[in-house]
Amino acid sequence: MEKKMQKTLFSEIITVERIYLTFDKIAKTVGKGSQEAKLLLLSSLFNDSTPNESRYITKFALGTLRLEVANNSILDALSIAFTADKGKRNVLESGYNVSGDLGRVGRLLATDGLSAVASLKIQLFIPIRPMLAARVSTAQEALDKMNGRAAAEYKIDGERVQIHKGGDKVAIFSRRLENITTYYPDIVDSIKRISSKKIILEAEVVAIEENTGELLPFQELMHRRRKYNLTEAVKKYPVSLNLFDVLYVDGESKTKLPYTKRRRILESFVGKTNDMMLKIIPQKIVQHPNQIEDLMSKAIEAGCEGLMLKQLASSYRAGAREFAWIKIKREYCGEIADTIDLLVVGALYGRGRRTGKYGALLLAGYDKDSNLFKSICKVGSGFKDMDLELLWNKIGPYVILRRHQRVKSTLEMDTWIEPRIVIEIIASEITLSPSYDIGMDAIRTGFGLSLRFPKFTGKIRFDKNPEDATSESELISLYKQQFRTIKS
Repeated sequence: MEKKMQKTLFSEIITVERIYLTFDKIAKTVGKGSQEAKLLLLSSLFNDSTPNESRYITKFALGTLRLEVANNSILDALSIAFTADKGKRNVLESGYNVSGDLGRVGRLLATDGLSAVASLKIQLFIPIRPMLAARVSTAQEALDKMNGRAAAEYKIDGERVQIHKGGDKVAIFSRRLENITTYYPDIVDSIKRISSKKIILEAEVVAIEENTGELLPFQELMHRRRKYNLTEAVKKYPVSLNLFDVLYVDGESKTKLPYTKRRRILESFVGKTNDMMLKIIPQKIVQHPNQIEDLMSKAIEAGCEGLMLKQLASSYRAGAREFAWIKIKREYCGEIADTIDLLVVGALYGRGRRTGKYGALLLAGYDKDSNLFKSICKVGSGFKDMDLELLWNKIGPYVILRRHQRVKSTLEMDTWIEPRIVIEIIASEITLSPSYDIGMDAIRTGFGLSLRFPKFTGKIRFDKNPEDATSESELISLYKQQFRTIKS
């Protein structure tokens, strides 16, 4: 009782605000004596907190606190908490899509109400959530989804970027809405030559062979991701910018315009610059599977990975994944298996020449319904020595003591890994397996899906979030299509 009274008289109450402000002070404390000052700030929290509170403060400090709540759940919760109507979630989602900041949406809703969120518009230098493409297995299926006629664009194996220009200021954002402007100073210089003073563009940055202009694999772009010697990297690893959409021009959103009009606006900008770095992704209107297959062959010959089909009258729907855009990768049109993006969730240590590195990685796909990452295969082939070294370093910060709460797997691993890193895999086929969890019972009771002869393609998808991994529903669809193809 005396101890409890002492805490009441002389301690400050532990609140979320106090914890936030204390960690903010810790982050900003620099210079001589900063180590001691930081320790005192952290100690003040521990002194005033209960054992249970201390546990979570420690997790904050170590960066290991995980709430396991998806964005969709937060949107639902915000709509219920501040409007008492879950149906208002669509207003919040629209605001989130154009602002790219869920925290900003929540703050506006709490302080200024739903009308403030509804009034959110596209603004320069605030990245917009990208529109995403659905996937189909055949050219005919794609045309059926688009009423028989579509625009087919080359699908370039690069890094998708969103570019904002306001006067002489240029900002480049990744697919994950991270500011990556510093990695591409050459692109900044080229964008400044566009006549419009205010503009938002979407494009694919791709590494090129300097002498021939040949498109190089996605992984080559990762040489630009460095803090030091960037000038040297820019010269050694040249890139081209391949534009495919325009979202905003001189104060006006263009997202409501049909695709064909946005394309014409885009062409007018590039035609005036005469800049060799700026290009528009090749496109052709198609209405027959043979046309798609012919264009696919040309795209592959040019070093691309497939085609993007787009509805001619489609608007740009930020954050949406629907059949207004459809991707068909080259593997659908030949014997090569489709590439699949999977999460690294566990690992086995290597033997022999791989001693001291990982010998095989446990991979998982994403189940949207349960918000879980479900195991699909182990992969140990396709890794070069430099790949193994890079993965060892990248995986290191995410190694955990036990299987992550959002990972579903019955396998035993030497080590478990927080689901953060997405890699690209190719395989000969999708098979049924009782050992893996993705697609469990969807095809046959007691069986999930796995990959036969999986192989690492060399691509670590730094540009993708964990939830962007190939989904369970996509894998089930691919299995069924594969089965129909084999039977026919």
